[in-house]
Amino acid sequence: MSAVLIDGKALSARKREEIKKKCEIFEQEYGRKICLAVVLVGNDPASEVYVRNKIRGCEATDIRSLSFTLPQTASQNDVEQLICALSADESVDGILVQLPLPKGLDEDRILNLIPTEKDVDGFHPVNVGKLLLGKETIVACTPMGVMTMLHDNDISVAGKNAVVIGRSNIVGKPMAMLLLRDHATVTICHSRTKNLKEICKNADILVAAIGKPEFVTADMVKDGAVVIDVGINRVNGKLKGDVDFDSVKEKASYITPVPGGVGPMTITTLLENTYLCGVRRERAKS
Repeated sequence: MSAVLIDGKALSARKREEIKKKCEIFEQEYGRKICLAVVLVGNDPASEVYVRNKIRGCEATDIRSLSFTLPQTASQNDVEQLICALSADESVDGILVQLPLPKGLDEDRILNLIPTEKDVDGFHPVNVGKLLLGKETIVACTPMGVMTMLHDNDISVAGKNAVVIGRSNIVGKPMAMLLLRDHATVTICHSRTKNLKEICKNADILVAAIGKPEFVTADMVKDGAVVIDVGINRVNGKLKGDVDFDSVKEKASYITPVPGGVGPMTITTLLENTYLCGVRRERAKS
């Protein structure tokens, strides 16, 4: 048996066409474009690549993008002033602060300055709390992208044993909440989990988001499991996931590749979140 490939790149392209049409309808209805403001502090090469990809995504979906780059030496006050200005700007629907921020800056304080209605990353404590309570909200892009991939491939989550390896606020925790919302029985594993292999082998759906290249091997995977690889690790100049793809694909029923799996859907979900922020802001005015 060889797993069915969940092609995030193809799904992303299709979803972006849908987002573009919705953004065009928005412009016709409200007389303006959806707008995303992206803030980059410092000169981290990986962050610069991510920002470029997000801006290209905006161009492809008819979203107006504003890009703000502050120097590595920017102070806490410099960043906060910019966030406050963008928060007050009625033409801006979404604000994204590219992480990580340079050392010395208070990341939580900066992210919490973004109004909940412009929080396209879904990181604000209010939006995280709404997710936990099962309320409609903006959800972190990577886990929401994973759910879109599962739904698009008609992979039922209800009643399944789902295991998430990783407990980060950006992926692991919201991923678990989304799976729970769809009625899965969810286990979160992390660096101090005992009997990790046995827990993973019981998973119908296994999500690897631990940040260790090829950590998940075939002997950790149940026959016929759905395996979602969130990891992006650079090894000798090549991108590797958290899953040993070549061995695991022979046991799984479905699997995401790296690259070309979850990554493209993360940015596409950001674009969808920006659209949703714009629509909700306009509706709130009426």
